[in-house]
Amino acid sequence: MQFAEHGNYTIHPQGNILVVDAHGPFNELTADLYIQDMYDACEKFSGKTWGLLVTFYGNSVFSPEAEQALIEVTKYRMKKGMIANATVILESSSADLQQMQLRRIYQGCNLTFHVFSDVYSARNWLESFVVKQSNAM
Repeated sequence: MQFAEHGNYTIHPQGNILVVDAHGPFNELTADLYIQDMYDACEKFSGKTWGLLVTFYGNSVFSPEAEQALIEVTKYRMKKGMIANATVILESSSADLQQMQLRRIYQGCNLTFHVFSDVYSARNWLESFVVKQSNAM
């Protein structure tokens, strides 16, 4: 979805990983569209074990309303088989705050997650984790 002045994102599956690239802060319209697109994307994984790889580009601090919406969509994703999240924060002057908010969201949902500074490491960890957990089930 493309709304440059309001942030933009892409969501696409790659094997057992759902990949999200998010640029800039989202306004309410973009956040609402993201949530709906995320619900739709999760349906493709229903019944499978999968992980979420999110890369944030720029400052993406969440409003209290956006944080609550992310909690709800995280619970939904977990019901649809998501077992872990790998987040990458790039080009951000508020990375510490972003990481704190994400920790609050994912720990509150009891989801395994890690924050990385590069996509390669994040993808390697997530793919390995999902395979190990899938084999253990």
